[in-house]
Amino acid sequence: MSITLLNPDGLPEIDVYRQVAVASGSRLVFVAGQVAWDAEGRTVGAGDLAAQVEQSYLNVGRALAAAGGSFDDVAKLNVHVVDWTPDKMPQLLEGISRAAAKLGGTPVAPATLLGVAALDVPDHLVEVEATAVLD
Repeated sequence: MSITLLNPDGLPEIDVYRQVAVASGSRLVFVAGQVAWDAEGRTVGAGDLAAQVEQSYLNVGRALAAAGGSFDDVAKLNVHVVDWTPDKMPQLLEGISRAAAKLGGTPVAPATLLGVAALDVPDHLVEVEATAVLD
């Protein structure tokens, strides 16, 4: 399995992700949107976007590990943030940074950030889903 991350000429270079992922492998892993729940289903970091981003990314990491992968295998991330405004970017990046420190690497796969009105549970501020390629 191999994923090559690219920033093609003519597209802006973004610090927190790459514009393109070229993946080869035989097994696709689709991780359902992960929210800031702990193993018992309790919300972590109520009202704290950075804490919820961290927990959501850690949950994605756990799901990938269960499939035999890691963030190194991720070809695409989708991040949904409740009531998104650009002033929330530092909190988002802080949560990603804290999760990356615990996961041992920085998730830089192509990503889409979407502002949404609400998620399934009113306390949830963010949901992160991933597509990975293994083997």
